[in-house]
Amino acid sequence: MFEIDFKKPIHIYFIGIGGISMSGLAEILLNEGFQISGSDTGQSPLTRKLASMNATIYYGQSVSHLDDTVDLVVYTAAIHEDNPEWIRMKELGLPSLSRAELLGQMMKNYEMPIAVSGTHGKTTTTSMISQVLLSSDLDPTLSIGGILKAINGNIRIGKSPYFVTEACEYTNSFLKFFPKVGIILNVEEDHMDFFHDIEEIRQSFHQFAALIPADGTLIINEEIENLSSITNGLTCNILTYGFTENCDYYASDISYDSLGLASYTLIRKNKAPLSVSLGVPGRHNISNSLAAFALSDLLALKEEKTCQALLDFKGTDRRFEYKGEIGGITIIDDYAHHPTEITATLTAAANYPHKTLWCIFQPHTYTRTKAFLTDFAQALSLADKVILADIYAARETDTLGISSADLQKELLKLGKECYHFPTFDEIENFLLEKCINGDLLITMGAGDIVKVGENLLGL
Repeated sequence: MFEIDFKKPIHIYFIGIGGISMSGLAEILLNEGFQISGSDTGQSPLTRKLASMNATIYYGQSVSHLDDTVDLVVYTAAIHEDNPEWIRMKELGLPSLSRAELLGQMMKNYEMPIAVSGTHGKTTTTSMISQVLLSSDLDPTLSIGGILKAINGNIRIGKSPYFVTEACEYTNSFLKFFPKVGIILNVEEDHMDFFHDIEEIRQSFHQFAALIPADGTLIINEEIENLSSITNGLTCNILTYGFTENCDYYASDISYDSLGLASYTLIRKNKAPLSVSLGVPGRHNISNSLAAFALSDLLALKEEKTCQALLDFKGTDRRFEYKGEIGGITIIDDYAHHPTEITATLTAAANYPHKTLWCIFQPHTYTRTKAFLTDFAQALSLADKVILADIYAARETDTLGISSADLQKELLKLGKECYHFPTFDEIENFLLEKCINGDLLITMGAGDIVKVGENLLGL
């Protein structure tokens, strides 16, 4: 594998530079004096920011973008061997690294690399932890999979030993990392276009945990099923969190205010109970905050600053994000695209003021929709009324014979009022006709369904 010497900047080309992770890595390297160029399908705020930092950005992909002045090519899992720039890279014999390999090499440059993994909640928990470290003036370098309001972006470049990043299990990319502290939020079936079954997923998370050195720490959710399959044989320190007394960190006396924001008593071994209040809703965010507090104690941070950071944290873009209000109708947007995430979001929404809870859901990928069809229906049934958009294909093509109409049938079997419209215009017109003052409308999914709410609000 090509090894970067971060003291000797080179010219690196990114295929797909506009992605939230790729653009962040490019920004860090620009700050280190590297020459950066790359391509993407179209302009975005992320590519424009890179261009303002003197990166060379191409829109569209072409063999003409690569020549022998490039020292290294970085690519994502979405790039296939028929990509023209991939073909050109091979013709020129240029060395290459995957996005995950590059991120792993970056982690080696920090004394305290912290990697947040799990099937769900990575972006929110990474952001929550980032807020905690920032409030404690630790000057961390941050690589987040969403936009954190505290830094007005997804990347922050610090000058301290602390580096915080998300660690995704898809294609086993997190096995290229070098964490000193690893966090595992949950382990469930997902990405079944890559993994065969839940046992293979557990094995991947076990391998990730095994990357943590003996003087490092694993912070892990005690509620994970068959937890020992992940923790057996580890040499590192292990801290557990959850909602039962056998955890190192657990929440008791949980309550919610009128907006669904949680408060609880934090119980820890050998420490006095502590009252904690959150600025985000839902039981799942209580769980996320427990992981953040375990890290805070591990780093010996002041409790009062951690508590204030958790209260100040209002979430990231597309995670129960308040978009606005029109005609007395509140519009929220959420990235949930797995049944467990949908359940968490709609359960949190139940504590939010509303007359009727509408969920406008856009399924994400054909394989996920087919694998979890009945689970999706059960989760979505927590809403009062459901509207389905067509499946967002992402990296896939429709070869499985599955559609949103199939999901609608499952919801109708459950007695749920459910509608399916092929276009966003039809969805918007239907909502304008049916929604009334006091309703709560949640656009949900990992695709572009956010546009429905934004169009209604005129954003």
